Amino acid sequence: MLPLTSTEPVALLGGAAVSVALLDEVLALCGPVVGADGGALHALTRDLLPEAVIGDMDSLPPEAMARIPEARLHRVTEQETTDFDKALRHIEAPLVVGAGFSGTRADHALAAYTVLLRHADRRCLLAGEAEVVFLCPPEIALEPAPGGWLSLYPLGHVEGRSEGLEWPIDGLVLSPETRVGTSNVVTGPVRLSVTAPLLLAIMPRAELAEAARALAAAPARWPARAGRYRAPPPR
Repeated sequence: MLPLTSTEPVALLGGAAVSVALLDEVLALCGPVVGADGGALHALTRDLLPEAVIGDMDSLPPEAMARIPEARLHRVTEQETTDFDKALRHIEAPLVVGAGFSGTRADHALAAYTVLLRHADRRCLLAGEAEVVFLCPPEIALEPAPGGWLSLYPLGHVEGRSEGLEWPIDGLVLSPETRVGTSNVVTGPVRLSVTAPLLLAIMPRAELAEAARALAAAPARWPARAGRYRAPPPR
């Protein structure tokens, strides 16, 4: 029965294209594998049986579904949220590493970032072919390679403090319509603290393992967002 609970990081696979190399990197960081609907195909093509498949099951072919025990298929039939949302809200783990949720579609990427915002209490990192994206926890300490880039993109009005960036964010109010923090440069160990669960951190894909380590080790997490969408339980 859901929620799926794990003491290890969970790999959550969506239906968008994922390269073999990126999938290898994600699986190496995680224990259990979960498919968000058709994302289960990424596991099955590697002869991996997902611990769970969560979604409305409209994109998982019948022949693939037949390979998965019925007890691992969790149908969430409401159509108000994406399969990423359906899956993430039913996973309890120290970290979720997602792949296959943006691909080349800007609208898919924006929808995925909205899910990170909606479920800020979940520590989730999205791995793409070029970058990794996560919602900043209240505090985080990162050790990225000096000279690399790190972008901070606000999803609302948010303030914070930083160390290890060429252009500090101390004293700034970041917001989508006024000031954003893209294309900053790493000068040393990075420390970030933010006032609200509204700031995306975006880093090069080469920093996937470091971002996953730091996010899992962050000392505090945001509380569940009051009034967020609550769907009926899966059948």
